[in-house]
This record gives sequence, C-alpha cells and structure tokens, in this order.
Amino acid sequence: MRNLRLISVALLGLSGLAQGADQGFRQLGDFVIQSRIKLTGEKVLPTPIKPLRLTVSTDGTFVKIVTDGNQETAATFKIYRADGIGRQAGPGAALEVIPGVQATADQGGVHQHLRMTRENLILTTFPGVSDQTIITTAVAVPVPATVRNP
Repeated sequence: MRNLRLISVALLGLSGLAQGADQGFRQLGDFVIQSRIKLTGEKVLPTPIKPLRLTVSTDGTFVKIVTDGNQETAATFKIYRADGIGRQAGPGAALEVIPGVQATADQGGVHQHLRMTRENLILTTFPGVSDQTIITTAVAVPVPATVRNP
C-alpha cells in the first residue's frame, strides 16, 4: 500500500492542495489509470503500474485530482482551455473538437499537463532535470445505472 501511495504522489506531484478543502469544487467523475510510459530520446518504455482510481473535481478555474479518496495526494491544475479538445479518429482523418479541458501545474521544476475528456484523462509530466517525459493514461469509470439521472 505504501508503494501505491508513493506512485500516486510521483504521478500527480504535489501541485498545491486546493484551498478550503473542496469548497466550491464539484465532482466531474472517476477515472482508473491503465497505463504509464516513459519517453527517453527515441525509446518508449512501458512502465508497469497497478490500476489506481482518480476522483476529479473542478471549481471552474482549477481541476483537482484525488487518488483513491486520499486528500493527502490531491493535486491541482490551473485550467487554461475549456473550449474542447482536438482529436483525430485515425491517420489522415479530419480533426474534430470534443468537449474537454486542458490544464497545467508547475512545482519544483516539474511541469505537468492535463488533458481530460468524458472518456479519458492524460497526464503528461516533464521533469525539469531529466530527459524523460512520462505519460499516464486513465479511462473514465462508468456511472452505475442505479446512480444515473433518469
């Protein structure tokens, strides 16, 4: 369990806890980390990682991510785009814009970029004194039918 907590801190960084412990934050959804890769030069290295649940909330200015319900691992990202995310269905396909948010966080020489849609969350970490880029991908957890609005 301690290793899982250390991994979650390494993944999300300590980007500053949200002020006022959830004041004004509303939950957007839950995601589960599925993969993590490290890019070093031309090398792509998949990194084994256990599934980790992320709870995402926002106050409209910041996105807050909490791992496995543990507020101590909360990280905040400042939203810089909330007008959609561009994506292509495949090589050569037309670019489409889907609802989504992009946000960033900087702390201790580490820059993090968050890209989130209803379906997935991608966290890209750029350590300041390393030649590695770390990409963590999570997918949305479906809301049980008993909880959905009619």
